[in-house]
Amino acid sequence: MKKRVFLSAALAALSLPVMMLSGCSGNTDADGKIEIRMLQYKPEAVAAFEKMEQRFNETHDNIHLIIESPNEAMTILKTRLIKEDYPDIVGIGGDINYSNFLDAGLFEDLSDIEFLSEIKSSYMQIEKDLEFIPQDGVYALPYAANCAGILYNKDIFEKNGWEIPHTWNEFTELCATIQEETDIYPLYFGYKDTWTCLAPWNALAVGLSPADTCAQVNAGNTTFTAEYSEVAEKIKALLEYAEPNPYAYSYNDACTAFARGESAMYPIGSYAVPQIIQTNPDINIDSFPFPANENESDNVLNSGVDLQFSIMKGCKNKEAAYEVLKFLYEDETIQIYLDDQNAVPCKNGDFTLPSMLDGMKDYIENDRMSDFHDHHYPSEMSVDAIIQTYLMDNNDNARETFLTRFDNDWKRYNRDLIEKVRKYEEGKK
Repeated sequence: MKKRVFLSAALAALSLPVMMLSGCSGNTDADGKIEIRMLQYKPEAVAAFEKMEQRFNETHDNIHLIIESPNEAMTILKTRLIKEDYPDIVGIGGDINYSNFLDAGLFEDLSDIEFLSEIKSSYMQIEKDLEFIPQDGVYALPYAANCAGILYNKDIFEKNGWEIPHTWNEFTELCATIQEETDIYPLYFGYKDTWTCLAPWNALAVGLSPADTCAQVNAGNTTFTAEYSEVAEKIKALLEYAEPNPYAYSYNDACTAFARGESAMYPIGSYAVPQIIQTNPDINIDSFPFPANENESDNVLNSGVDLQFSIMKGCKNKEAAYEVLKFLYEDETIQIYLDDQNAVPCKNGDFTLPSMLDGMKDYIENDRMSDFHDHHYPSEMSVDAIIQTYLMDNNDNARETFLTRFDNDWKRYNRDLIEKVRKYEEGKK
């Protein structure tokens, strides 16, 4: 989960016949080199991609790589698809945007790419779980991931002799201790920006609800009322240990407060670290997975694919595009991205990870991870706002009201998808 651009329900416009997808650049430049164009959706990573582009073009005589990093890249991509002006390669997030593009049949099968087995199995499974309907083949290569759990001020912990909690009881007891013995907040949220409500929500959900919850609901095998009851209970319990009226403070406020030592912990993703460091370059940050369960062995790290690459179907120079992907997945190239973005590699290898992820390394190295649940939520449903409304509801039946609304709104905004899944399941019988 991260602030990101969503495509609207107008994705129906992407239901282009596959035969139209023959317009990938496939051109040659003035020097006779094959020109490969990539559109990637992370403008904050433009410096890293500029380095990659330069290194590739300096080391390849027959291919010229052009990487575009515009703002609102997904919206631009949709517009270009309608105009039949599309790139050869796209770099997008592993979320429902990808699911919709894949469902429209826009991507090449990459099953035959040589380094596929080097990508962590957990992230490959996350890719498969993003398919609305199971498909044969591989249509995206996970590249870099982010993690969400608890950021903590390491110096404050060491000064007070606090231990990292591994269970829900240990976590709430630590929060109570901080509240009783210090003048700082155990937690800081900044729920004024509704999307921040999804940070602790996702981190709890991966430990308390199956990874395929949304798919199982679509298939009619369960409900969110059944799967999310404990998640809803525990996210509300956290309010007792947070800043007063967290809905009055924004994401920027929360980052600043944590940077200044006003809270010992911050339930957010690793993506927040650069902004925190801007306020306090000397802060000593580490992290740990959200201890959602009473048994540590049941806890799971909330980690999702933040960047992945796909080749557009109909690309005229698939061999050249493969050469670009091969370069991108070299360890040295990946490390350029990791250093720039404080990210986690999706490929196995001896990489240097940011120090603020030290407390999550065991989970990362042992593939003990699960995707952000909100990567499967339709943007039109505005789940973040639904969660915020629930957190502000002090009525005795707040949880029941929230879960009922979640189920009802899900059916409303996923009507067509649920019907598609139903027909698929019937066809299997």
